[in-house]
Amino acid sequence: MQTVTKKNNTLKDWSEEDRPREKLIAKGKKELSNAELLAILIGSGSIGQSAVGLAKDILSAYDNNLSMLSRLGIKELTNGFKGMGEAKAVTIIAALELGYRMLREDNERKEYYMRNSDDLFKYISPSLIDLPVEEFWAIYLNIKKKIIFKQRIGSGGISETLVDIRRIFHTALEKNAVAIAVAHNHPTGVVEPSKTDIRLTENIKNAGEILKIPLLDHIIVGIDDNNKPDYYSFFENNKL
Repeated sequence: MQTVTKKNNTLKDWSEEDRPREKLIAKGKKELSNAELLAILIGSGSIGQSAVGLAKDILSAYDNNLSMLSRLGIKELTNGFKGMGEAKAVTIIAALELGYRMLREDNERKEYYMRNSDDLFKYISPSLIDLPVEEFWAIYLNIKKKIIFKQRIGSGGISETLVDIRRIFHTALEKNAVAIAVAHNHPTGVVEPSKTDIRLTENIKNAGEILKIPLLDHIIVGIDDNNKPDYYSFFENNKL
């Protein structure tokens, strides 16, 4: 009877398609590139192309930017990529959404103080940065400028959303807030305020002065030319 000696395969012996899974098991998740992690979600490639190759093509099409990738829908992920079906697209979308929800949960568990516009941006941007439509949020603070509550006030289209100022200050009174800040996103990426944004900010500011609940800042969140999160602050630009 012939004895069969089992060969101990190294990473180099594994097929390119299977390598990310095995690499994660052998070395841990931190050792994998974005393409390798994405390939695990994709599962398999197509004839003549591995899952890793497909993952690289998808990332390359969006400047290797995960933030851009997270804003894609099923149509964008399946169009033009051989081997990408609806099921694979749904898996990617779900995984990226879980990641962003984790960030938001971490945000909500921490204590945040708004000492400047950058603090406000870091706090609210996970809720706004990758949305396909505009949303408007109000942030409520106590006397120490600790953020005690946040609330989505309105959600609308690509270029604007309806904002009920009465709702902003009704919640402020309920929460015993001594100051507020507001924020909204521009899905187009451009953070410069529109005439409507300027007029709305002025109206919120005036209402806050009457109720002795000052508006500390209004920021507009978007994406800069390098596909990185960016913001415009009314306070920093002397618009308040």
